[in-house]
Amino acid sequence: MLSYRKGKVVEIEDQQKDITFIKVSINGEVSRAINYDGMVGNVKVGDTVIVNTTAVELSLGTGGFHFVIFNYCNESKELEGEGHIMKLRYTPLQLKCLAAEEENSQYHEIFTNFESLDGHYFIVGTLHSMLAPIVSMLKWKKRDIKINYIMTDGGSLPISFSNTVRLLKEKGLIYKTITIGHAFGGDLECVNIYTGLIAAKEILKGDVTIITMGPGIVGTGTKYGFSGVEQGQIIDAINTLGGNPVIVPRISFRDPRGRHRGISHQTRTVLSEIAKTTGQVIIPELEKEKLDIINEQVKSLQLDKKFDFVYEQGDEIIDAMNYYGLATTTMGRGYQQDKEFFLTLGAVGSYLAKKL
Repeated sequence: MLSYRKGKVVEIEDQQKDITFIKVSINGEVSRAINYDGMVGNVKVGDTVIVNTTAVELSLGTGGFHFVIFNYCNESKELEGEGHIMKLRYTPLQLKCLAAEEENSQYHEIFTNFESLDGHYFIVGTLHSMLAPIVSMLKWKKRDIKINYIMTDGGSLPISFSNTVRLLKEKGLIYKTITIGHAFGGDLECVNIYTGLIAAKEILKGDVTIITMGPGIVGTGTKYGFSGVEQGQIIDAINTLGGNPVIVPRISFRDPRGRHRGISHQTRTVLSEIAKTTGQVIIPELEKEKLDIINEQVKSLQLDKKFDFVYEQGDEIIDAMNYYGLATTTMGRGYQQDKEFFLTLGAVGSYLAKKL
């Protein structure tokens, strides 16, 4: 279940749109915490708050903050804004939003009249750390490209938790965001992946849309027990509505876990069992011995009979990331520690830039 404590706010570290990073003293011990301003109201030094301490007590990496549940200085908060679609439904923190597809939305008719995605390109990843490198490569290759982002609810639910999204928007590298399912805080809110896809193509009208969960993928070390399994369902949704899915495999030769060597077991499971339709799977050009491992994984599962495997150069990825000032890491590893992971993302961006 959850654990929570009473504490006092002793410092405001940083304040961004919808989110404030604070320090809280609990029984004399100071810890970092996050206040979602739209949920529990504004916060200031001296406020007495109740914080959820569960993630810190479990020593979780991405979730290693306390989270403010209640602020005694905000004992009442009035309902604001339009919409009636609930996210975090039937929890103490349920909140309402204006979904793009609901009846009192200005976009409602777009969804009722929708026919097809008309081949719009959707890049389907899993890890949130895939987002910034792919964006940088797309922009590096094609400066005027318009990129939108759909964040699913497989990881972090508030998009404001993502420093990556905030940075990419500040730099003008992505245009707009959509949060689907129980994820919230995007420029547009949608109920599910299908309406999220429609909104990306028909409302935001970009050149390409990238789809990943927010920070914090969930994994259990079992075949199906990981939140990235959604990649297969997203591939099928794109094909169902007439879009064009470009699939990002998770590739690494530095992960100490054998199941993640070459094409990760998670990607292999998604492609062999979860996804029922097809798409382009992008593989980076690598040294022969590494490509041999990847090709054997593909052949052993007969994935090449189901998907179109495209081999593409991705070695400009570090130049692209450096140019835009992006120091992305994955599982704590940067480009030098996990080159194949980043070369894959470079290959995806290079491939799409050519197609567009």
